Amino acid sequence: MTHDPVDPALRARAVQAARGSARFDLLLMGGTVVDVATGELRAADIGIVGPIIASVHAPGSREDAERIEDVSGKFLAPGFIDSHLHYESSLMAPADYAASVVPAGTTTCVWDPHELANVLGLPGVRWAIDASRDLPLRSLVAAPSCVPSAPGLEVAGADIGPAEMAEMLSWPEIAGVAEVMDMPGVLRGTPHMAGIVGAGLASGKNVNGHARGMVDGDLQAYASAGVTSCHEIVGPEDFLQKLRTGMTVELRGSHDYVLPGVLTALAALPMLPPNLVFCTDDIFPDELLEKGGLRDTISRIIARGMNPIAAIRCATFHAAMRLKRDDIGLIGAGRQADIVVLSDLPSVTVERVFTAGKLVARDGKLIEPPRRTKGPTDTVKLAVQPIESFMPRVNGVGDGTARLRKIVGARHGKWGSVEVAVRNGFAVLPPDHACITIIHRHGRVPATPQTAIIEGWGNPRGAIATTISHDSHNLLVLGRDPADMQAAANALIECGGGMAVARNGKVTALVPLPIAGLLAETPPDVTAANFAALRQEADQVIDWQGPFRVFRAMTGLSLACNPAPHPTDLGLTDGATGEIFDPAEPLPA
Repeated sequence: MTHDPVDPALRARAVQAARGSARFDLLLMGGTVVDVATGELRAADIGIVGPIIASVHAPGSREDAERIEDVSGKFLAPGFIDSHLHYESSLMAPADYAASVVPAGTTTCVWDPHELANVLGLPGVRWAIDASRDLPLRSLVAAPSCVPSAPGLEVAGADIGPAEMAEMLSWPEIAGVAEVMDMPGVLRGTPHMAGIVGAGLASGKNVNGHARGMVDGDLQAYASAGVTSCHEIVGPEDFLQKLRTGMTVELRGSHDYVLPGVLTALAALPMLPPNLVFCTDDIFPDELLEKGGLRDTISRIIARGMNPIAAIRCATFHAAMRLKRDDIGLIGAGRQADIVVLSDLPSVTVERVFTAGKLVARDGKLIEPPRRTKGPTDTVKLAVQPIESFMPRVNGVGDGTARLRKIVGARHGKWGSVEVAVRNGFAVLPPDHACITIIHRHGRVPATPQTAIIEGWGNPRGAIATTISHDSHNLLVLGRDPADMQAAANALIECGGGMAVARNGKVTALVPLPIAGLLAETPPDVTAANFAALRQEADQVIDWQGPFRVFRAMTGLSLACNPAPHPTDLGLTDGATGEIFDPAEPLPA
């Protein structure tokens, strides 16, 4: 029996079942449907044929089915749709990600494999598509638009331009253009970004955005270019402005500190905007397994005062409308039978999950293990590094003093300078300062270490190294003692990428990520446990201070597309002006 939802024979059988002249394959009886079309909670039974819903009808009016599932006293919601995320942030390949989120109710994800593309280019996107097949999670893959995210300021493992974008958009599996992060390029109308956005518009597929901090004229210009969504919300003002432009706002759960002000502004509006959806964006593996991804976002938004049906509507029906998909996002006849069985509505407590008419998860676990796909490895193309790679050089000064540029701040950095003593051509690091070293790891340009001084991370008592460093994913090391930095970095070079912590010259925690230097090959529980242990060790190295000096912010220190100073494999860069400075070059006296 075919389960192709567009198969005419299957549709004919669903019609017959809906009319009572054929049996359902599955009948869910006794539940209360969360009707995201009307906002009602209504008692109804659901008849399913193959992967599609054939009928939503009066409770107890039908019992003719091959199998009946009792859902008495439960709430039945559409499968949750995560409108924007990166599996790579959870260190998991598609099969392991599915095993982590499907039991928590997520049945569809819009995945931007931006990190894989920055390491591997188009072959990385093709692997993302292939590895997502035959899973209980529907992965709608978006075509990475910014590889690298800041052309000219960093060197990634590949370059994606208009021609590559057009090729990806011709693939039937590609759902649209992934977040357009090169905001200055869009505003300046560079041929590169105009070509990429233009390819998206020509395809008729969504062009997704990354308009961090944009308001007023710049926001209007960004939207005029053809970009139609944004998940980079910083507060109530840009939230409202983006809604008013008609952009789809993908309100994300990974930035909890933004939610109070945004939800207060939302509550003051006369209606629930249909262009509001939810996403997770970036979640680490231990948090993902503990909280369930989008389920946790929905429940936290409800806990902050949003009506539960409205919150679920944003995460289902609104998201489906954004995706131009009439087959998901709603419990209704003819739709895919992606159904979440909730034992409690306000807390979004998931008991069972059906994907395409099949029971795939119960009580927090998948019923069948997903198919896993071997991923690409050997992407850290670096020799082990000497200790000098992690010492801040000073050009033209052997011994004496010098004034060097530095970055001040943990996330929204600004330029500063610092007077340093110089010994044998290297700066003596002052108190309350740290070093950050970035080394190109893709083998495309010389791997010249760029070691800069930063302020705002306290006095690290060790070092943290990672090959996840947005967005080019070169080797990044943060620390104070060069011996610690060397130990952590070389551990990653030797294992093919990942994250490492070192103290007293020795590695104390290591999470190998051999797939592209981004993803683990271990099962989700092992990956989560390894990462949790690494975070505990990182807590001994740095005194975290929310909301910006947090572990997550470290992987974004090199995010050169944002309008602020950032270190990259080319030096100290300014995302607002496009300038690059040698961190070893002294400033004029």
